[in-house]
Amino acid sequence: MSSSPAPTISDWAPFRIAPRFDSRPWGSTDLRPWYDKVAQGEPLGEAWLTGDDSLIATGPHAGMALGALFAQAPEPLLGAAAAHGAASPLLIKVIFAKQKLSVQVHPDDAMAQKYGQPRGKTECWYVLAADPGAQVACGLKPGVTLEQVKNGISDGTLEHSLNLLDVKAGEMIYVDAGTVHAIWPGTVLLETQQNCDLTYRMYDYGRPRQLHVEKSLEATRLSTRAGKVAPRLLADRSILIDGNYFRVERIPVNRTLSAAGLRAPDESQPGLSYLFAASGAARILSPSATFAPFDLPPRGIIAVPAAAPNFVLEDAGGLDLIRMTPHWPSGL
Repeated sequence: MSSSPAPTISDWAPFRIAPRFDSRPWGSTDLRPWYDKVAQGEPLGEAWLTGDDSLIATGPHAGMALGALFAQAPEPLLGAAAAHGAASPLLIKVIFAKQKLSVQVHPDDAMAQKYGQPRGKTECWYVLAADPGAQVACGLKPGVTLEQVKNGISDGTLEHSLNLLDVKAGEMIYVDAGTVHAIWPGTVLLETQQNCDLTYRMYDYGRPRQLHVEKSLEATRLSTRAGKVAPRLLADRSILIDGNYFRVERIPVNRTLSAAGLRAPDESQPGLSYLFAASGAARILSPSATFAPFDLPPRGIIAVPAAAPNFVLEDAGGLDLIRMTPHWPSGL
């Protein structure tokens, strides 16, 4: 009886994930220059970078769905954090808003689990690009009541209750679960969130899509911590946000950077991380030839497993590197 060969350290080298493009009525027909992708039918609104169905593009697991790999091998991917479960912890997307998205809200963990889902959805938006005057809706105006929200849904005046933020490239916005929110036209956002696509639509501008009014009202918190987050500047990086579920950092690369140099000083043990090229490109190299070199293209993403062997990231020109790592709330 034959058996599979034992995994080797090269099996857990960093690997690139292929983006998966989803149609949305508020999206764009042409994603260039962000991606070499033109819609063949419905507009494209999202590039899913780490979805469970996203396919691994390099290395020994090439062609495998990311979610399947997490289910098969959580420990080498997550390290000690595998104790929290064998699921991919972060869903990362690029959002292209050409029209207004629906006004919506996401449930917290407790409400999601009440209705049979594993987790809720807290997220953040890093603004990659914004037209002059671009805005997002983030939370409710002070003093707005749930009854006003309900009435606004029914009579089409909900926008009057929303707190609007002017946004520009380089800003970070935090959107915790329970925050009523919407994205207005003219922005390209890097969205990092809990691995959950559970959305309750309140209002959708007459589009023929399902609304979830009762659940959206149940999920709504009249006051949340949502809003802009100022970066925390360290000697070797800018921490754009550091929350219960994720940390997002912007890390300068002076020609090359080692795997150890990518980790933050307070990371006591290896864990999963994702590296995204907001602009420019990089090359991933193994000093000991443990794995074959591969490229990180503009707007590409790679996963760095907890068990990854040593590697070097080399700036291939104009690299603007964003690093995302999962966190779990204390007590979980």
